[in-house]
Amino acid sequence: MSLDKLASLVCRTLFVIAFLLLALAVLERLAIQFGYTVLGSSYGAGRLLEFAGILLLFVIALLLRQVRDHLKKA
Repeated sequence: MSLDKLASLVCRTLFVIAFLLLALAVLERLAIQFGYTVLGSSYGAGRLLEFAGILLLFVIALLLRQVRDHLKKA
């Protein structure tokens, strides 16, 4: 497997995980509004959004690396 394909796979995987964390944070916030909780007291919605943001930061860095490599080839 080439480095480009591996980077693409990692980007897609991290993006999906970040999107799932975002959805879980929204679900947790809605559950708290109704007096329930999805995750208990382990992580709040804000912490889940922080984790999603960190993952998206890595995705952006990998995408910028791919753009730079593509521009060098052209």
